[in-house]
Amino acid sequence: MGDPGRWWALRKLRGSAWPRRLLNELTMDSEEQRLRRVIATVSQSDPLIKLLQQVESGRMKPTDAGLRAVTESWLATYQKTISGAGLSRQALQRVDPSPRIAKLVEVGVLSDDHPAVTALRAEFEKLYQQASG
Repeated sequence: MGDPGRWWALRKLRGSAWPRRLLNELTMDSEEQRLRRVIATVSQSDPLIKLLQQVESGRMKPTDAGLRAVTESWLATYQKTISGAGLSRQALQRVDPSPRIAKLVEVGVLSDDHPAVTALRAEFEKLYQQASG
């Protein structure tokens, strides 16, 4: 019957979630893969996660030059990432930057008419209008 340790290991692997996740990734349609890459890329440099906690706790001012630079870089990354992804309207809705922009404006890090905000909104709207169902 072979090595019982090997048999047990294969049986454990078969019952684990890892092969199912791998199968899901391999069978996932390409748009879902692109969407996940967009989300991962945008999330890596997202200032809302850590930096806004600093602003809200008073440890950092909304007008801090470093915070502004990080935020502007993040907006540019966001715009570049969604531009090249070729996402459908449904997928674009999942990465709509509006809620995050609203939070940045609300705490005073950016203004509604900031050039990077305007550019990202315009790009998102253009992509949304051009995208299929």
